[in-house]
Amino acid sequence: MNTPCRKIVVTSALPYANGDIHIGHLVEYIQTDFWVRFQKMRGNECVYVCADDTHGTPIMLRARNEGITPEALIAASHDQHTRDFAGFEISFDNYYSTNSPENRRFCNAVYEAMLKSGAVTTRSLPQLYCGHDQMFLPDRFVKGTCPKCGAQGQYGDACDVCGQTYAAEELVNALCAICGRAPVTRDSEHLFFELEPFRDFLKQWIPAHTAPDVANKLLEWFNEPLRGWCISRDAPYFGFEIPGHPGKFFYVWVDAPIGYMASLQKWCEDHKQRFEDWWQNPQAELYHFIGKDIVRFHCLFWPAMLKTAAFKTPDKVFVHGFLTVNGEKMSKSKGTFVKARTYLDHLNPQDLRFYYACKLNGTTDDMDLNLADFANRVNSDLVGKIANLASRGAQMLNKRLDGLTGSMDAEGRELHKRAVAKADSIAANYEARDFSKVMTDIRDLADQANQYFDAKAPWTLVKTDPEAARQVMTSVLNVFRVLAIYLQPVLPSFALKTSRLFNEDAYTWEALGSTVENKRINVYEYLATRVEQSAIDTMIDASRLT
Repeated sequence: MNTPCRKIVVTSALPYANGDIHIGHLVEYIQTDFWVRFQKMRGNECVYVCADDTHGTPIMLRARNEGITPEALIAASHDQHTRDFAGFEISFDNYYSTNSPENRRFCNAVYEAMLKSGAVTTRSLPQLYCGHDQMFLPDRFVKGTCPKCGAQGQYGDACDVCGQTYAAEELVNALCAICGRAPVTRDSEHLFFELEPFRDFLKQWIPAHTAPDVANKLLEWFNEPLRGWCISRDAPYFGFEIPGHPGKFFYVWVDAPIGYMASLQKWCEDHKQRFEDWWQNPQAELYHFIGKDIVRFHCLFWPAMLKTAAFKTPDKVFVHGFLTVNGEKMSKSKGTFVKARTYLDHLNPQDLRFYYACKLNGTTDDMDLNLADFANRVNSDLVGKIANLASRGAQMLNKRLDGLTGSMDAEGRELHKRAVAKADSIAANYEARDFSKVMTDIRDLADQANQYFDAKAPWTLVKTDPEAARQVMTSVLNVFRVLAIYLQPVLPSFALKTSRLFNEDAYTWEALGSTVENKRINVYEYLATRVEQSAIDTMIDASRLT
């Protein structure tokens, strides 16, 4: 049933320390957690690392506005993020920070390799400079009128109205977004990582390590020479100063992906492992889970950086789409821009994990959280079909037959056999990240078990033939146990309560090979509760206020 043990490193994109985790972010971390938990259930060595992305001008300015140091700001953010992730049962093996000594060492090593390769060049660039704030202004700290369509209040990189991209210097009536004064243009020398020398490598690497639709989009960049990537930013800047260049700092997108390596290094140090045995091991596997908005950084710049420094590139970059709510972009005014903490204050986190699993299919398609459908699926499928099997069977067995299972009857044993026979296809769908197919199979098996239970009517049978009723309840509980094992990557607490019900250890995939017969069960713990519309409404109202 199991493949030979694999050695796997898994990462999710690093959340920025300047903001809260919200339900859109959770699409990524929850699905990555599904996949990692599945790998561990199968007996594979799988390490899931992540970190807060902590550098950049927004961090520096927010800390200044709050009258605290950037270090204090990112420490508070780290605490909040780890609490939110834990609240949704997202289990990192190491959750770190890009503002770490390990990350600085890796950044310097990668940069030194870039220099030696000849891929780093210098150019003088015109930039907007605010004399009042005494700083060069990043694109998002400039506002003005779009030079294309005339829309006012647009940022210095792209127009939200017409979609035009441009340099900040092209904005009409540009103003500093910090103080509101007009900036001036000054030249500043910057460092660039040239991508054109990696054209042939990237052209082969991209289709081999990304999905076809992702590869096709990326390869559009190859219709013209690949542009160099500016990897430096001017002081003042919260980040790592570039060796040999006082007053110049690594652009946040340089040290952010390197943060994956730093987080793994920290895990290795804490667990007496060697980094080389994981990241650099040809037999080990490396996977990134990311959103489609950051594909360019992970599939153009990042593999080129890794190749330059002789580090292994990811085996695959798994790309997912965005989250919409009720068919629309998340909206603060409509209360559908829901922070993780706001959700946790009002609803059960396992319900969101369940719903996301029902919708995720391993593609880059956007996913919609329809709140009416969310309540219906949880109430109908998780509560009414799946958990209901354990509730009906276990409570009746404890109440009427001393909590002792017997053996399965012939029909029940055949139903159990069919459920276990789904193991390989369910495992294949977990591996392919097609979680919606996993959930469809589980729901279908639950339907069959409920039909069997209803047809046998053990609540009546127990009055005339208690042992026959015991066989029915034993059968349905054993089928439910199989479903709980299949669900463990999605609903870890649900599965843990199930193992306690049957006096078992936490489940591995191999637990599918055993049954619970002629054994005493424990008192039933409620596994799932209905989603009430009033709780959803209260959450939406609270989201409008935050």
